[in-house]
Amino acid sequence: MEQPIKKKGARGRLSPDIIIDVAFEVIEREGLQGFSTRKLAAALGCEAMSIYHHFPSVAHLFEALVDRLVGSLEIPPSDLPWRERMRRAMLDFRRIGRDHPAFAPFLVTYRMNSPVCLAWLNGVIGLFLDAGFDRETAARLFRTTGYYLMGAILDETAGYASGPSAVTTASDDQLARDFPNVHLAGRFFGPAEFDTTFNLGMEMILDDMERLRQAAP
Repeated sequence: MEQPIKKKGARGRLSPDIIIDVAFEVIEREGLQGFSTRKLAAALGCEAMSIYHHFPSVAHLFEALVDRLVGSLEIPPSDLPWRERMRRAMLDFRRIGRDHPAFAPFLVTYRMNSPVCLAWLNGVIGLFLDAGFDRETAARLFRTTGYYLMGAILDETAGYASGPSAVTTASDDQLARDFPNVHLAGRFFGPAEFDTTFNLGMEMILDDMERLRQAAP
């Protein structure tokens, strides 16, 4: 039998916060596909029905998990230069994905319609408006930036970081002989290089946004 990860409250009562805390731990241990309310209940030391008292379904629970992460994000203060505000917002969102690698694929593909998420989305779109972009450009730049962030987080948590996907792989000798470009580039692909690569792409995006700002009427 699984050992409880955390104890319940002082009087043996569950709370939404305790359930959320332990749900993150179970997901990181078991993966999204291996998660279940049965395993969560075992980790909490309770019956599954006790969880449903606080969260009627897994969908309600996962919404709360997303709200916990997104609710921790802050919109950078308006007294900072626009580029620094954008940079901080991008790095902050990447951080919550990197901090929860097993949950990250759900986070970045989840449509954020809850009030907590909408408040954050409203603030982030406001960053683009504060930079002087019109509403259409702001919306498109927000989406473009999101594409980059989502792709980076997925690759860093569930893609390249997970190792080879193919059953048939090439040896180092074969890579060097038959695929020299891949072989030479490989040293820059690993997790130790993620930050440098991400920052390069982020600054390229910010450079392009700056050029659009300067070209705006």
